Amino acid sequence: MIITTGEAEAPALVERAKLLAEEVGCDYVTRGGQSLRRLGLKTGEKDILVVLDGHVRLGGPGREVLEFHPSMGYVRLKRVLRGDPDPMIDATRMEEGDSVLDCTAGLGADSLVFSIKGGASGRVTALESSFPLYVFLKEGLRSYTSNLQASDEAMRRINVVHGHHLDYLRTMPDKSVDIVYFDPMFREPLTESASINPLRHYANGEALDEESVREAVRVARKTVVLKEKRGSKEFSRLGFSVPERGQSKIAYGVISIDRNH
Repeated sequence: MIITTGEAEAPALVERAKLLAEEVGCDYVTRGGQSLRRLGLKTGEKDILVVLDGHVRLGGPGREVLEFHPSMGYVRLKRVLRGDPDPMIDATRMEEGDSVLDCTAGLGADSLVFSIKGGASGRVTALESSFPLYVFLKEGLRSYTSNLQASDEAMRRINVVHGHHLDYLRTMPDKSVDIVYFDPMFREPLTESASINPLRHYANGEALDEESVREAVRVARKTVVLKEKRGSKEFSRLGFSVPERGQSKIAYGVISIDRNH
């Protein structure tokens, strides 16, 4: 992957792009007025991260472009701030000050909702195994600006880590985090989800495995939660109970730790 700027190449953006490239171990390439397609063909790179003013973009030859935006996470966090219920927060039984390991961060929407609920005393670690998505999310969360200070502060609090969840879970001590959360790519996609479809070019599409769940149960103090399509066989295969709530196409399977031990 290479990192560049928009065509304007403002000095502040060039500096930001260079620092990011050094931080994550990528090459910075001067834009020089070239299209992303031409830049990709010239460098032989398929993934190109574009640093822009207040946000970031991921694209490349033959790739759908991802523009960083909190999307539904922003809508949901405003509801949480108002005190309205959120199905994910209800399933995890998260409270202010809790710690969360989001094992499949993706575009960061769920991590953002966790961060707003946890508040300044909470701790959210967002794991992403796809390197391009990791860099995209890392820079997006620390540079995106909205019209809501609480949202921006919640984004900055999230610790984004590159790695596979099983490898990361194996390094963690027993009962070292309150909540472990999984949102893998659905086994049966909701194809009408326009915001998710471009993500499939970059995301890790592997199914969640039993060992990862066992490690999550060892590490969690409160709950392990799996997000999947309602009716998915993944819940029973992996040992999650699904509370019957509403008619949403999405469901949250729960393994309660503190109520079992």
